[in-house]
Amino acid sequence: MLFNSQLFLLVFLPTTLLAYYACRDQRVLREWLLILASLIFYGYWEIRLVPLLLFSIAVNWLFSQIFLRFQRRVLVVLGIVLNLAIIGVFKYADFFAGSLAWLAGSEHQPWNIILPLGISFFTFQQISYLADRQKGTAPQYGFREYCLYVSFFPQLIAGPIVRHNEFIPQLTAVIDRAMLAERLSRGAAMLIVGLIKKVVLADTAGRIADPLFSAAATAPLSFVDAWVATFAFTIQIYFDFSGYSDMAIGLALMFGFTLPVNFNAPYRAVSIQDFWRRWHITLSHFLRDYLYIPLGGNRFGPARQALAAIATMFLGGLWHGAGWTFIAWGMWHGFGLAANAGWRRTGRRLNPIVGWAVTMLFVMLSWVLFRAADFGDAASILQSLIGIHGLSLAWGSYEANLAMLVFAALVALIGPTSQESVLKYSFARPWVAGPAAIAFVLLVIEVGSKAHPEFIYFQF
Repeated sequence: MLFNSQLFLLVFLPTTLLAYYACRDQRVLREWLLILASLIFYGYWEIRLVPLLLFSIAVNWLFSQIFLRFQRRVLVVLGIVLNLAIIGVFKYADFFAGSLAWLAGSEHQPWNIILPLGISFFTFQQISYLADRQKGTAPQYGFREYCLYVSFFPQLIAGPIVRHNEFIPQLTAVIDRAMLAERLSRGAAMLIVGLIKKVVLADTAGRIADPLFSAAATAPLSFVDAWVATFAFTIQIYFDFSGYSDMAIGLALMFGFTLPVNFNAPYRAVSIQDFWRRWHITLSHFLRDYLYIPLGGNRFGPARQALAAIATMFLGGLWHGAGWTFIAWGMWHGFGLAANAGWRRTGRRLNPIVGWAVTMLFVMLSWVLFRAADFGDAASILQSLIGIHGLSLAWGSYEANLAMLVFAALVALIGPTSQESVLKYSFARPWVAGPAAIAFVLLVIEVGSKAHPEFIYFQF
């Protein structure tokens, strides 16, 4: 079920909210209700994969229970291996088999395994819990609490990647009736902001980027078209994923839960390290805590730090998708982070404007690898960007959407973030409520009047 659908906005969400607050004084009942609603939400896309989600939750919880009794590190290791095996089969089996077949000079016939929605997200959440259990920093939770933590529908499909200690302790809070209007209004406002990002900004950018990237598969793009395609996808992926994260935070807030912020104006970063402190923050923290630091981090000298950064981003690229272009994208950022660390050790600093320009160029070029269907398409677009295919200034038929693209870029680069706008300012004003309600109605009409693509991160 999509957040940007009339079924979700007009049926699922209000029904679930009414049922949840109808039993607000009965904690056990309302938690089971949220679990049931989350399973319905997940099963709407593919009911056959609900047992896989429940199996994953049950097995991980059982491993934590067994570890509590026997205190053997091998149990946690086995649990993590099982998680990686599940994600490996469903997400990477075809990729690895195809790569091995290519090395052997043969051809692999895809098995067409269905990729479960959100498998990377809910698997990483559970790996983080098992790892914390082994370190002694995570308590043992009851099955109901753990099940809701993993399956909670606002963050189930595409994050944020929530840690157990960021969510489960909130379950014990008593629902404050005096704060109900505050939670609902701020949560709804955050939901509306996220919908605008996705439906208006990201999808408009996609209507420019998608045809151009498809055209690059058949013929080189012109110099201008290549830059417009790259710029458009840079805008599309930001507002698509940032919009989802805003909606997830808003929806959770409507139910009385606070989820971690996942974006902090990443396109204002003045270095690649700064970018990763701002982009997909919960994934960055996961990779830092469970990969980069265990690999040595910055504790064993420059060479070890560089290798740790490159290895971490290699795995981060593979996490994003089962394809060599995703791995190359991750390696690109790994080498960028290593170079950034080396530059900092010299004690020199770039002018902030120069640092921003270099960072944005680095990030935009990396998005070509991320978006292109294969290396051939990526190479063709990168060649067009530097004029190898000529410096033609010919434009495609996308002028009508360029103004929206420029507006979206300005939103990403200047002004307050969505969290600053919605979560910090007072909404107890009629002049805010009226426009917000009108915006919601217009958005509901928009999502019902034409087809809108799924969120980009659904494929991960």
